[in-house]
Amino acid sequence: MNSRDNKGIVSSGENMSFWIDSVRPPEFPALKKDINTDVLIIGGGLAGLTTAYCLLKAGKKVVLVEDGLIGSGETGRTTAHLTAALDDRYTDIEKVFGEEGSRIAAESHTAAIDFIENVVKNENADCDFKRVDGFLFLHPSDKEENLRKEFDATRRAGLDTEWLDTTHYVSATNSPCIRFPRQAQFHIMKYLTALANAIAKMGGEIYTSTHAEKITIKGSVCNGFNVLANDVVVATNSPVNDMVTMHTKQMPFRTYVIGARLPKGKLPYALWWDSGNMNTKWFTAPYHYVRLQEFDDEYDLLIAGGEDHKTGQADDEGINEEDRYDALEMWTRKHFPQITDVVYQWSGQVLEPLDYMGFIGKNPGDDHVYIVTGDSGNGMTHTTIAGMLISDLIQGKDNTWAELYSPKRIPVKLPGRFLSEAFNMAKQYGDYIKKGDVEEGNQLANDEGGILSKGLRKIALYRDKSGTLHAYSAVCPHLGCVLQWNADEKTFDCPCHGSRFSKEGAVLNGPAISGLEKITVS
Repeated sequence: MNSRDNKGIVSSGENMSFWIDSVRPPEFPALKKDINTDVLIIGGGLAGLTTAYCLLKAGKKVVLVEDGLIGSGETGRTTAHLTAALDDRYTDIEKVFGEEGSRIAAESHTAAIDFIENVVKNENADCDFKRVDGFLFLHPSDKEENLRKEFDATRRAGLDTEWLDTTHYVSATNSPCIRFPRQAQFHIMKYLTALANAIAKMGGEIYTSTHAEKITIKGSVCNGFNVLANDVVVATNSPVNDMVTMHTKQMPFRTYVIGARLPKGKLPYALWWDSGNMNTKWFTAPYHYVRLQEFDDEYDLLIAGGEDHKTGQADDEGINEEDRYDALEMWTRKHFPQITDVVYQWSGQVLEPLDYMGFIGKNPGDDHVYIVTGDSGNGMTHTTIAGMLISDLIQGKDNTWAELYSPKRIPVKLPGRFLSEAFNMAKQYGDYIKKGDVEEGNQLANDEGGILSKGLRKIALYRDKSGTLHAYSAVCPHLGCVLQWNADEKTFDCPCHGSRFSKEGAVLNGPAISGLEKITVS
């Protein structure tokens, strides 16, 4: 399966995830008429579909549009952990939001797992849902006292965690760990398919291959047609309706995944995470995350992720995107030596909020536009929380989670992080005076791309498999940052705010909403 076929965008990268390779993303007709509705939802990932499902249950008329196929964005590139063990630690959340905020974070993510389990039962969703234990163990750079503090914080947050003196089933570590009981996992594309079918059965309208632009409080223009709505939900991972505000509160990171075959019975189904690299240069500590997935009669698939870096800035650590998989495989074989061959590799993009909690609710300044973003490494539960919370907000219901996740909040308690990331973002504009990757287009091999400098002008070049050279402006149409070539996923990535573009110049990820300007070259 290719990332793009004659039906549209299947996935936002060149490498196919196991989920999309094993279950084709659902597709629906493209929008071809003007339409009126109660709620317009933009984005066909887990956030959009869960919100649609909840609103339809509440009796609302719903239209959902997706510019690719269902799950073709970051939802289809997840590892599908369902957990209240947050990658932004409860010790940190408690410092910023207090014990009550930490308790609400634990409560809401736990409720999200329960919600998914109920959907699985009510919709008879055959999606490999399993309740499993989760284990958080020490990264070599971390200290046991930090893990002990995290354990205490999880207990104050109301989680039924347990301290274990050793980490079960993980080789090459003598670390103690925190056990998180009754976490879960599932096959995300099977679950999305069940959700989409339920939405259609309830009368919800879904349109794929339908691009939304000119988003206002009254609706949007989709495929050139007007969709008028009382309320609009922007569920596009990075909010494409917002130019600046939200993009100063969160930063884009790329994360890497491998899937390796593992003989059945060698490991139990469970979730594992290390506590993250404390020596990182990034403002959030990259960590490793592992789970099992049913694969075939002889093997399970061990899915391991990690080796994160700021989007478009992989080379700042001297490790390019392609080599991240080698580092991840080396770590995985050390800790789970039972694996055999690696049969999948893919990457995804996550948005890390500066103050640890994601953003769900009214877009700042807009009464009838709602956003969900800043999912961090807990996208499956965070987007499910969004469906429940936004549904309540649109209906005018009080929800005790609303304040914690409010997009209006400003990370005032972490001024150092805010200023550091603002400086990092500003520094990327210095790429205008740097040399490009290539000096001439003939330096590119087939199926290879790069950035060419002509004075201050930056040109994104891609030579396709037949040898034809394609050229586009290498300036991101969002806020003018110079793009970087990602040789792993064959995309042009923005190191400022995370917009990504295909080798054909089409926009894959916001906040940009338009593709790259095509340039004629000799």
